[in-house]
Amino acid sequence: MWIAVVVISLVLVAILFKYVLGTSGPNPFAIDTREPLKTMVFDRKLKNKVLKQGFLASKVPQDLDAVVVGSGIGGLAIAVLLAKVGKKVLVLEQHDRAGGCCHTFTERGFEFDVGIHYIGELLDHKPFRCVVDQLTNGQLQWDPLENPFDKVVLGPPENRRIYPIYSGKKRYIDELKKCFPGEEKAIDEYVRLSKKVANGVWFMVLLKLLPTPLAKFLVRTGLASRLSSFFRYASRSLTDVVSELTQNKDLRAVMSYIFGTYGKMPKDASFSLHSLLLCHYLNGAWYPKGGASEIAYHMIPIIEKAGGAVLVRAPVNRILLNDVKEAIGVSVLKGQEEVHVHAPLVISDAGIFNTYERLLPKDVQTMSAIQKQLSMVQHGDGGLSIFIGVDGTKEELGLKADNYFIFPENNLDELIDGYMKGNREESCKKVPIIFVASPSAKDSTWPERSPGKSTVSVVSFANYAWFEEWKDDKVKNRSIDYKELKEAIINNILEAVTEIYPKIKDRIEYVDAGTPITNQHYIAAPEGEIYGIDHDIARFNVELNATIRPQTPIKNLFLTGQDVLFCGFAGALTGALTCGSVILNRNLHLDAIGLAKRVKNGNNKKKE
Repeated sequence: MWIAVVVISLVLVAILFKYVLGTSGPNPFAIDTREPLKTMVFDRKLKNKVLKQGFLASKVPQDLDAVVVGSGIGGLAIAVLLAKVGKKVLVLEQHDRAGGCCHTFTERGFEFDVGIHYIGELLDHKPFRCVVDQLTNGQLQWDPLENPFDKVVLGPPENRRIYPIYSGKKRYIDELKKCFPGEEKAIDEYVRLSKKVANGVWFMVLLKLLPTPLAKFLVRTGLASRLSSFFRYASRSLTDVVSELTQNKDLRAVMSYIFGTYGKMPKDASFSLHSLLLCHYLNGAWYPKGGASEIAYHMIPIIEKAGGAVLVRAPVNRILLNDVKEAIGVSVLKGQEEVHVHAPLVISDAGIFNTYERLLPKDVQTMSAIQKQLSMVQHGDGGLSIFIGVDGTKEELGLKADNYFIFPENNLDELIDGYMKGNREESCKKVPIIFVASPSAKDSTWPERSPGKSTVSVVSFANYAWFEEWKDDKVKNRSIDYKELKEAIINNILEAVTEIYPKIKDRIEYVDAGTPITNQHYIAAPEGEIYGIDHDIARFNVELNATIRPQTPIKNLFLTGQDVLFCGFAGALTGALTCGSVILNRNLHLDAIGLAKRVKNGNNKKKE
């Protein structure tokens, strides 16, 4: 028996070495490609020459190595990774500008970000910072947020409690203990447990890199859960865990508040995902200097330098397959005509639902392997945004580089459950979760770019079904009923926002709302979701994570972005790294860690 155990162990070690530590493919992180900082470009017309290159058949590069559907961070990142090893990649975007949720838009002179609010883990020499630097050749700069960077607001105005959230692993704990004397043990255990669980996320990536038979073996034997603290806690809800730690309802809410960054109420959210988010911000929070459009602006030239392109107004209507059902390219709708673009690899950043249900032929959609994956996931909740343009500087208006999470009370599950299941008209008058921040106050270049002006952005969630009846209306001319519903939402949210920022009340020059069907139109979200497939407890089931991986059941078709692992900028970027690891046959996560260590030690020697 012991001999059998030893043999099996050796076989497992050999396989792990080959597929997880193996380095047979080209390495996009072989050297540090950061360049001296160039002068920032603020001229919108110059930036649009990069971000808004319209699709024409004549612009499609010849002899492509890959075509990527979607220019969100997951799509651009995989394209840059491939470009850095000499691959010629075409990225196609259905919107009129590149960037996905990293794009910006301008109304009445105010520039608004749509999806980037703050990002963690950007300290120098951290692996995540190293990845971001390499994907932009060191040109993307970051402004740190205030400390405290988040403030949790509980209760109505007459009984409001504001709890500041500080960065710094020690300071986060110390400041929380000041707010909740007598709860020191609960706070220590919450942070200890979160770190332990978050540190086990490597096994989630591992399952997607191992050969499918081995991944399934680890799942069926229970080894995956035994070996990973992340999967041991994945089936436990955030509510269950924090309820065991403390009876203090305000502390429970403060421990849970960040669920607003992935869109599930605490009772439906996996504690494992929540732990990742908590740890992601422990060292601080940052905002892209110059706004979110800087991200795509500095990635696209790297793709172009390798002979590729990023083209917009290029709606992909189907993935092209050969006679044996292998992906060989995509079809782009140009007016009423189809333009076929051929490539040996097709990589989708359009999300699993769009990829399988909209871009594949009906007969292929019915494949048991595809249906199994679709049966394991569901659409996330629809995103709701408010964009506010204000006359005045941040100093005049009392705006700072921080964020507020506003809840009318501390019973978060009850509030959000009632809202999402409630009557449309009534629910839209009492939105129970509001994230509010001033992007302009976070950006040190804003006073130069838009002197005397400021912006405030609000993010929340809404039921897609409330808006579905208007989804086929013209986007700028929907019915009066839709406009009235939006007005009710805006009025409710403005009341909460002006209680936090009273000085903006009489100086608002522009305000509009983006609903789930707005997201459906601009970022091709099937049901208006901003975080892809639902981030409920089932999403982090060990079997699902062994099943849904960059490789799809269709040969030469791959998935990238936030549906591969988890949501947000960091999640989508990690999904691209995982996709790149599979395509290039090497562990890019380890390569990035290795480069970060070499850069920190001042040794930029090429590492194959």
